[in-house]
Formats: sequence, structure tokens, C-alpha cells
Amino acid sequence: MKSSTTEAVYRDITDFAHGASPWVQHLAEIWTELGLLVFGVLFVVGWWRARGEHAGALALSVLAPLATAVGYVVSEVLKTVVDEERPCRAVVGAAASLAPCPSTGDWSFPSNHAAIVGAAAAALACARPRTAWFTVPMALLMALSRVFVGVHYPHDVAVGLLVGGSAAALVTVLLSRPTRSLARTVRDSRAPLAVWISGSGAGGPDRGHSTGR
Repeated sequence: MKSSTTEAVYRDITDFAHGASPWVQHLAEIWTELGLLVFGVLFVVGWWRARGEHAGALALSVLAPLATAVGYVVSEVLKTVVDEERPCRAVVGAAASLAPCPSTGDWSFPSNHAAIVGAAAAALACARPRTAWFTVPMALLMALSRVFVGVHYPHDVAVGLLVGGSAAALVTVLLSRPTRSLARTVRDSRAPLAVWISGSGAGGPDRGHSTGR
């Protein structure tokens, strides 16, 4: 998958990383992992808010983490097909990676981190379109951080974002209608646990959602 141009871009980015201020390097090392947790918090917040809204909103909020998981699985399947060594071991003359270089066998293509955040950003954009201004740049920065800390090639994160985002969008489109019906059923059951999980839908009647039509 890699080329001389890709390796040159990787060297340029890692050289820039080593010339950056220590606080920038430290922030990148933290963000490359912490970003996943931030998306997890956004899933919970989205679900909690959707409890007071129509069934379509609840369905999309529940689908968001599921769609993200599918994006990760697709990425992981691709990893088993393409045995690409990590650039922190394979690129001759490159600066040492800021993050520990994963062990041999933990292949580089595509980036699972990028696939997860790409899927999460796409799923959250479907559930809460107004959050895209925040979640999409956040996903891009996290994907870039994987190259910045030296554990992925640029094409690894680009494909990861594309694969994760596409898989999540497809899952959302295919499952939004049946999930909305399930959300209505759970709410209508009036069981205490079901009411706590799904909420009362006090935000108004279910008007449906364009993704599920």
C-alpha cells in the first residue's frame, strides 16, 4: 500500500512532530487515545437527550454506537487482509515515533482509531446534524494525531476515516426504520426499566426522520 511519496510525507510529519513544543507532543499523545473516550461521552449525552424526544431521535442515538462498532469491525477485517508493517518500524531514516510502536502483527492498514472516530462522527452527524461542526474536525484531528505520533501512514488514516464513516452511514440508513419501530414498542410497554432507558418522549410526537424514510 505504501509508496515513496507516502513515506516522504510520513517523514515530514514525524520530523515536524519532533520539532514541535513538548506540550504539543504531549497533547497529541494524549489526544490520540482520549479522543475515543470523548466520542463515548457524546454517545451517552446524545442518548440521554433523545429520551425526551421522538422515537426517531432515540433510534438514531441508540444506533450511533452500534454503527461505530460496525465501522471498527470492517476496519479490523481489512487489517487481516492487508499485512502492512507499521511505519515506525518500516520507514528507514524516519524520526522515532512519539508513541510506542505497536508490536509486529498489529498491522498498520487501515487505522482502527481513524475508522472508529470516522464512524462515530458520521453516526453522530446522522443523529445530531448540528454536532457535525464539532465532531468532524475532532475526528480529523484524531486521525492526524495517529500519523503525528508516528504509528500510521497518512493513507492508513485516510482510508480508516472513509471506511468507518461509510460503514456507519450505511448501518444508520438501513436500520433507522426498524430501530425507530423498536423504540416505539419499548416506550409503549411502560415497564419501569424500559421507560428509564427509552424515556417518555416528552419532546413531542414522533415525526420520523429523513434518514429512515
